[in-house]
Amino acid sequence: MANHKSALKNIRSDEAKRTRNRLQHKTMRNALRKFQDLTTKKAASKELPALISMIDKLAKRNIIHANKASNLKSQVTKHIATL
Repeated sequence: MANHKSALKNIRSDEAKRTRNRLQHKTMRNALRKFQDLTTKKAASKELPALISMIDKLAKRNIIHANKASNLKSQVTKHIATL
């Protein structure tokens, strides 16, 4: 257990950050699944900018790795090309 007040505060704030990061990561995964289910190119290209923006923001905040963000964006654009 923590011995200092600052350590206790760090534990509390770390838990809050972890919860927030998990929520954002899960939201991105759900958005990706929803995007993969789209069948028309028009609908997919309409959703693309928001999805790419979400992925970039997560990478910028180090919630996901930058290379993973690049791979996801590549996968998404390939999906649109196959429609």
